[in-house]
Amino acid sequence: MTIKTFEIQYNSINSRNTFTNGDTMTGKVILETTKVLKIKSLVFIGKGRARVCWRENHGDNHHVYWANEKFYSIKHHILAGTEFIEKGRHEFVFSFKIPEKDMPSTFNSPVGKVIHKVKAELKQSMKLRKKAKAHFTFVSKPNMDLLQEPQSGCQDKNISSGFGNVSLDVHTPKRGYMQGEDLTFKVEIKNCSTCSVKPKFELYEKRSYLAQGHRKLETHTILTGRIDDASSQESGHVFKTVSIPAQLPPSILNCPIIKLEYRLWIYLDIEFAKDPAVKLPIVILPMFHPEGIPPANIVNGFDAQQTGFGFPQQPGSAFTWQLNSGFAPQPNPGFAQQPGSGFARQLSLNFPPQQGMGFAPQPTATRLRHCTTTRLQLSTATRLCTAPKFQLCTATRLRLSTTTRS
Repeated sequence: MTIKTFEIQYNSINSRNTFTNGDTMTGKVILETTKVLKIKSLVFIGKGRARVCWRENHGDNHHVYWANEKFYSIKHHILAGTEFIEKGRHEFVFSFKIPEKDMPSTFNSPVGKVIHKVKAELKQSMKLRKKAKAHFTFVSKPNMDLLQEPQSGCQDKNISSGFGNVSLDVHTPKRGYMQGEDLTFKVEIKNCSTCSVKPKFELYEKRSYLAQGHRKLETHTILTGRIDDASSQESGHVFKTVSIPAQLPPSILNCPIIKLEYRLWIYLDIEFAKDPAVKLPIVILPMFHPEGIPPANIVNGFDAQQTGFGFPQQPGSAFTWQLNSGFAPQPNPGFAQQPGSGFARQLSLNFPPQQGMGFAPQPTATRLRHCTTTRLQLSTATRLCTAPKFQLCTATRLRLSTTTRS
């Protein structure tokens, strides 16, 4: 088997291994061969998308409803054109910026999912392709200003069997709550009837999947219980505090085909009468880490400081990559020879300034023994699914046989 290892890895930037809008992800594509390999292209892809699919049975008729939604697609050719890869281990280091646009957080269920991933594709011939991918957890940045406003709801109910009226008012100090945060709400009851009322609450989730003009709805109870232990025939108010489970997935309100919503349902349990109830929307926010926490250096068992790909990203730059490959040592007065390493060759490409493009000097990476370090830093405009295709007029080919051709 010619290809021994082909995989893609990325660096964590926090202890929860999550990414959000505008974060820069760094990582590497690893290719290990047992002999010289001829390839046609090596492509890096960053992608975010959503998909729903379910089946409905109507008698003898069966119908499958499905829909796809693409949020972004970043594609870059690491190697283009026919190339020969020498025997051994090769690492192609990448860095790309996650778009700033409003996108839903990572979500997974049997009916629908929101996926964010990085992928590498190696093309050897028209029919022979090899792929490697790695999913990452994306959490969307919420609008905190809108979620800090208080909310309330009320309902009045005439009780025919009790000859009177019952009113229910519910207040919450805000709408958005972090995972694991305490939720406190106030319940005001005005009981002008002879009935005994028992205030109760329920926190539940509501999942909506939309495809081809149809909707599939699912609801699941998260928390439920009594607000007051004693039955009451009097008016008054009471406060209740519940803890939101830390493992709850964040709300999804910005996806056209998947909605994940939460509701706080407060109702008065009245015997032999319809219960008055108030429902308030609750937005579950992801647990963001405060600024100043250093990023994690360990990625899939590798130390980022030792591999040398924890370099900074220039603002506006969409993609950079670095190649660590093995070249035969060759004398050249223009480059310094490093002890214990092969011949160091560096190629710099200068393009006319473009909006959204930028170059930044990178720190010297740790060179592997008996290998040559070649760096190429490119900046390309991020191509979203709705953006026009961006093309460069200059095609550059990097030959791994230490020959550079334009």
